Amino acid sequence: MLNDGELDKVFKALSDATRRAMVERLVRGPVSVSGLAAPFAMSLPAIHQHLAVLEDAGIVTSHKIGRVRTVQLAPGALAGAGEWMGRQRLPAERRLDRLGDHLSSTDPTGA
Repeated sequence: MLNDGELDKVFKALSDATRRAMVERLVRGPVSVSGLAAPFAMSLPAIHQHLAVLEDAGIVTSHKIGRVRTVQLAPGALAGAGEWMGRQRLPAERRLDRLGDHLSSTDPTGA
């Protein structure tokens, strides 16, 4: 389970559409930085800045072989954020279930 600071970093990293798109691409497997940068209309230094945020949050890892840096998702990187969201969802779902039960038990005619 992530502590609050780590969770903040994950959500900050995922708050940007470009970084979310990078994560979506990395779900399919590792890719070189240049391959990851290809669909984006931005400079390579800007891509590296986005990757630094993702790496600082523990979402991606990278390694360099020769002149090629390859990026991949870190195993279980999004699990902590998913668990946190799940814990928030359960109480809300229970309240909605109780509301549904209440509404289905009341007489719709008001009698």
